[in-house]
Amino acid sequence: MAFTAQTNYSTGVGSGPMSLSMTDVNSDTKPDIIVALYNQYKVGVLFNFGNGTFHAQTNYSTGSGSYPQCVSAVDVNGDSKPDIIVANNGGNNVGVLFNAGNGAFLSQTTYTTGSPSYPPSASAADVNNDNKSDIVVANQYLGNVGVLFNFGNGTFRSQTTYSTGNNSGPTSVVLVDVNADGQRDIIIANYDGDSVGVLLNFGNGTFRPVTSYSTGNNSNTRSVSVVDVNNDNKPDIIVANQNLDNIGVLFNFGNGTFGPQTTYSTGNNSGPASVAVIDINGDNKPDIIVANYDANNIGVLYNAGDGTFLPQTTCSTGTSSHPQSVSVTDINNDNKPDIIVANYGANNIGVLLAN
Repeated sequence: MAFTAQTNYSTGVGSGPMSLSMTDVNSDTKPDIIVALYNQYKVGVLFNFGNGTFHAQTNYSTGSGSYPQCVSAVDVNGDSKPDIIVANNGGNNVGVLFNAGNGAFLSQTTYTTGSPSYPPSASAADVNNDNKSDIVVANQYLGNVGVLFNFGNGTFRSQTTYSTGNNSGPTSVVLVDVNADGQRDIIIANYDGDSVGVLLNFGNGTFRPVTSYSTGNNSNTRSVSVVDVNNDNKPDIIVANQNLDNIGVLFNFGNGTFGPQTTYSTGNNSGPASVAVIDINGDNKPDIIVANYDANNIGVLYNAGDGTFLPQTTCSTGTSSHPQSVSVTDINNDNKPDIIVANYGANNIGVLLAN
């Protein structure tokens, strides 16, 4: 699979885009861009024209000094419209911005994550089987994850916390059933703990103590994705080890425990910061796409078919672009997955269309 040269969309001078999410927020069946603007204390929304180009950005405040670091879009109030959930690193809170119905958003409501938690990541999904999307947040400086249950109208209970280990520093969280019991479990990348952690769901939204798997000394594991990559119907763990310049793959034994990681180089001094896992070459095998912050490129590692991966091929994101976050989705309706990247250093969103 080849990609076009990157097309850039400005996020504003000094904005510092840190995270992006691709979701149709205005009900036109076209995936839009939602981006966390770390240095401007805002989230931005760029509507998709439908041909893979985007409108100018509309911004919404996340509060002075909030430093929003992670953004996602999930319907949390049951109106079938995706709302914005943001982890505000500097604000020690998670914010919720309700979708007004046409892709415009209401002012943010915040929920404390404790001080000093400095949350860098949050994810939303139903974890207690009441059909309401709950929020799970990584509290890096407190060494825990917080679970905020949804009352059903998009308001949330105070968080219940679970330790991720001493000096673990969780930075990325995803919610996936890894032990085939129908319950979403918590998987976290522990930046300071050089590990990935798994908290299995008891079934009522409470979680077992964390089980940690090493990602290597001084790995500084930054990002995690959970996808079946070896076609055994068991979701595996894929991590970006920023300080070791590699991607780690941990195969699922099937009961929610995992084997030791196998690593794949992302290049000397690459500093991988974000990882996505999706089939991009149409062979029904999930490939790895990685944002290499220090190397100023996007890397693609194709799946050889058995859960092993070919050496990385790269696409430039521009000099000093420092790509911080990557997402993969078809944005121009040609049934080919495109790459969208938040370039922190260049203050833009880059779009690489599949051709």
